[in-house]
Amino acid sequence: MVVLNKIYTRTGDAGETALGNGTRVAKHSARVTAYGTVDELNATLGLARLHASGETDAALARIQNDLFDLGADLCRPDMEKDEESEYPVLRMVPAQVDRLEAEIDAMNKHLEPLRSFILPGGSALSAHLHLCRTVSRRAERLTVELSALEHVNDAAVRYLNRLSDWFFVAARMANDGGKEDVLWVPGANR
Repeated sequence: MVVLNKIYTRTGDAGETALGNGTRVAKHSARVTAYGTVDELNATLGLARLHASGETDAALARIQNDLFDLGADLCRPDMEKDEESEYPVLRMVPAQVDRLEAEIDAMNKHLEPLRSFILPGGSALSAHLHLCRTVSRRAERLTVELSALEHVNDAAVRYLNRLSDWFFVAARMANDGGKEDVLWVPGANR
């Protein structure tokens, strides 16, 4: 259980922060940038949820929880030492990726195939989900960049890759099952 009785600690005043294993690193390190962007994605998703209801809101709530799992995973380097840890180390697992894939397939079977690129927008929920999609892609790029420097859980990278696809399909669903998608018209304003 987490207990936060004091919010500021002053330990980061010199530009460093502690990772999940206690190691101190620069706040601009690749690892902190990756999980910080996952946190940004979670906040962006919170805005999207203001426009969601029912099963869509429940799915977004599950994803928000997964994003905390993902942040916990990314803030813990040294995967080979997981067994030695005093506390259980939380890692993303393939089942979380599988769930996203199943949900994408279930939503996508209700949509007509795209014959044009679509512009982000339409309904308020769709616009927010497109924003989530782009932040998710950035988080994925930063996590892949981190993986070129240090070991990263493969399931974490796969989760982010599927998640941006999930947001894309969910954004289409939020536009009346794709009927209200805003289509790109190449060269329309020349």
